[in-house]
Amino acid sequence: MTNPLFDALFAPHLGKDTPFLHLEDGTTLTHDAFLRKAAQIGGALVELDLSAGDRVALQVHKSPEALAVYAACVQKGIIFLPLNTGYTASELDYFIENSGAKLVICDPSKENDIAPIAERTRAQILTLDGSGDGSLIESAKSQPEMTSTTARNGDDLAAFLYTSGTTGRSKGAMLTQDNLLSNAEVLKDYWAFTRADVLLHALPIFHTHGLFVASNVMLLCGGAMVFMPSFNPDTILKHMPRATSMMGVPTFYTRLLDHDGFTREAAAHMRLFISGSAPMLSETHEQFESLTGQRILERYGMTETNMNTSNPYEGARKAGTVGFALPGVDVKICDPESGATLPQGEIGVIEVRGPNVFKGYWKMPEKTREELREDGFFITGDLGQIDADGYVQIVGRGKDLIISGGYNIYPKEIEMVVDDQPGVKESAVVGVPHPDFGESPVAVVVPDGAGPDIDQITSACATELARFKHPRKIIILDALPRNTMGKVQKNALREDYKTLFTNTES
Repeated sequence: MTNPLFDALFAPHLGKDTPFLHLEDGTTLTHDAFLRKAAQIGGALVELDLSAGDRVALQVHKSPEALAVYAACVQKGIIFLPLNTGYTASELDYFIENSGAKLVICDPSKENDIAPIAERTRAQILTLDGSGDGSLIESAKSQPEMTSTTARNGDDLAAFLYTSGTTGRSKGAMLTQDNLLSNAEVLKDYWAFTRADVLLHALPIFHTHGLFVASNVMLLCGGAMVFMPSFNPDTILKHMPRATSMMGVPTFYTRLLDHDGFTREAAAHMRLFISGSAPMLSETHEQFESLTGQRILERYGMTETNMNTSNPYEGARKAGTVGFALPGVDVKICDPESGATLPQGEIGVIEVRGPNVFKGYWKMPEKTREELREDGFFITGDLGQIDADGYVQIVGRGKDLIISGGYNIYPKEIEMVVDDQPGVKESAVVGVPHPDFGESPVAVVVPDGAGPDIDQITSACATELARFKHPRKIIILDALPRNTMGKVQKNALREDYKTLFTNTES
């Protein structure tokens, strides 16, 4: 038995001194050097008594070493659990305990905060900082640069990604080797990636976009990446002449358009700009095409499925849509109540089926049965329609999901913190359009008694929630709008405040 994911993504590059990661300091890490580093990390994991099926939770800054942990986990059959670097200790507590992580790898600055959690859950701790140093690397240095590959099959789990739920309880999406590999294979061909490509990689690698889309596709095609810790327009423009492609979120493109150095000449060497993780405004599409002569390619994916649809590489890329179902993926629009397939052009819930669709939610069999049908279709909760030309259009999101700067935010998580503050009777959090982030969360609060202390709410959110979840505005209302059944009408709130950030400085 082989290890399909390792055999396809990593094994072909062993011994090859071809460029893989171009770093900001001017150095380049070859494919072979990267894999030797990963092998040493894999040896360190095995020495800590980790084996196939165990979970490793990783909350560290982006670095080649952090990506090498992913490669090491794949090679040893260990389940990889990347965690957002913005998560607070109280948020990490749930992920570590729920996943049963046997090892937590964190930034040295977080070690003291995580130590009590690790002690209670009997997890081990190692550190790794953004420069690639830490106790993990010290342990790895004594390991050989070649290591055995653990046998796995396509249905074995490769990763957990936690996605928030409307109840406030996060769900661990279980992704198999086949889920990840099938999607990478399709995207490589659909977007015409080859070993000649150099990808501008400024995305985080704790998210499916930066890890399982960008990195896996480039590993599969044998190309290289300009591997940046984060997005910076100056850095992007510095490296753009050597690149052929870029994957990003709408914020990347709006900030490039605002930069004087981003011109038609600067983008002339690029063959493809891809955007996802949040909807892009039509104006951004138009401005970008007018400036560069190129049209951004939008696609649609989810934590549970990786990519489902894409505008075509060859053919018309239609603004405001996410294109067609990818090869091997079935997409249909269904009635949210009955589940019946709706006629073309009608709005309903998007359901998808294919080898990319996850195995289910970790330790949540009931939730898995609710969202994964027996025939293999996954109920995304997103609302959409298929237009007369066959393009899929996202027209809204079920469960009131907010996507800000490419990050998923579920209002319930914020509402639980706000509602717990003195002087708050109840709250509703909605996402409203934002010119830079796509959407931003706004908290609408109904006062109780003397009313709330806005500064205290802000402070509580800063303590309990990752920064990207903090409400950008807190609005006081006498009462929340409700329908005849007593349900809060968040659509009315979104309508009322839809110009909150577009008519004023953000």
